[in-house]
Amino acid sequence: MANVKPFRAIRPSSALAAQVAALPYDVYNREEAAEKVKGHPLSFLNIDRPETQFDPSMDMYADCVYEKAKEMLEKEISDGVFVQDTQKCYYLYELTMNGRSQTGITACVSIDDYLHQVVKKHEDTRAEKEQDRIRHVDVCSAQTGPIFLTYRTNPILSYIVCHVKEDAPVHDFEAEDGIRHRVWVIDDDLAVSAIEKAFTAVDALYIADGHHRAASAFKVGMKRRRTHPAYNGTEEFNYFLAVLFPEEELKIMDYNRLVKTLNGWSKEDFLDRISRDFTVEYVGENAVSPSEKGEFGMYLDHEWYRLKVHPDKTSEDPVDGLDVSILQMNLLDPVLGIEDPRTDENIEFVGGIRGLGELEKRCHEDMTVAFSMYPTSIQELLAVADAGRLMPPKSTWFEPKLRSGLFIHKIEK
Repeated sequence: MANVKPFRAIRPSSALAAQVAALPYDVYNREEAAEKVKGHPLSFLNIDRPETQFDPSMDMYADCVYEKAKEMLEKEISDGVFVQDTQKCYYLYELTMNGRSQTGITACVSIDDYLHQVVKKHEDTRAEKEQDRIRHVDVCSAQTGPIFLTYRTNPILSYIVCHVKEDAPVHDFEAEDGIRHRVWVIDDDLAVSAIEKAFTAVDALYIADGHHRAASAFKVGMKRRRTHPAYNGTEEFNYFLAVLFPEEELKIMDYNRLVKTLNGWSKEDFLDRISRDFTVEYVGENAVSPSEKGEFGMYLDHEWYRLKVHPDKTSEDPVDGLDVSILQMNLLDPVLGIEDPRTDENIEFVGGIRGLGELEKRCHEDMTVAFSMYPTSIQELLAVADAGRLMPPKSTWFEPKLRSGLFIHKIEK
């Protein structure tokens, strides 16, 4: 059963929520983050990426950078930019993109559930990426970016969510990218109790996005347990900030592939070689967006092709049967020589939010061939996690992204 508890969120004041809310820290590189915060002093990106407050020559991982994040957060709390609720609550967070809405419950999840795999993951993390967020959480003594979780639909939770949304939200704004954000506070004792009880009937939670944030929050919590030998499990560092969505409301977008070279193949020999494992159909100028599993678009030499994998190359295995695995095992590795897409410099990845035009653009600039993918389904993600397996890198791209700064979970020192 899942241990999902209410908490006293630190939230932006209603008048400032739109100015505070920011895309996650890892959406930007250093230069992009520095440019993004210009003219936006209240954007939470200033705190999430505190190196933006320093000259570009400053080591972005220096101790003073993390201390700056703490200083800014504490000042904005003191100045009233943020306020903390007086009682433990749950919160609803609705995001609407292109007319489609998804509503999650914002809460705190036990790090023991992460330890014992009640919270299940589908991808690996890298220690060097974890370290930055570990230091940020530890120095600020706060979790500032929620982990994006999903769960199999629970009718009681669905009923409560619908009922709460009949009331007016405390935050309601449209971000500059056109995504609408609405927040409700659930502070009724009966509703809070019902939500907590309903989650105990949920067998598993799944990380949709935020594997590095989850791992970092877990490691900070375990570190504080070691330095607080009298801990009893109720301290806030035993929990991490999350927004939990029912599976049927989530949308996974395609995560497309770009390759720099043909690994020595001529165009004609390359097309002949891949026809061993795929049906290759010439399309022409019209971009190919795959319409079903086992189908891929390919852009090569300013022309589009539709590839369909031969039936004998498919698999019922939860990982090997993924389209990203099929392309990797039957084309990227044996033909283009990309053995490890995590480290190979011959491949890059482009989220579907950028559109297929981005693939064409990059092939006109510095890439040779691009592959458009059919999106991984949420059911495939759950099956991989339930099997205790990991997906290949860059298998899922979730939109819309949760904003940072709308909810902050303060942990005790």
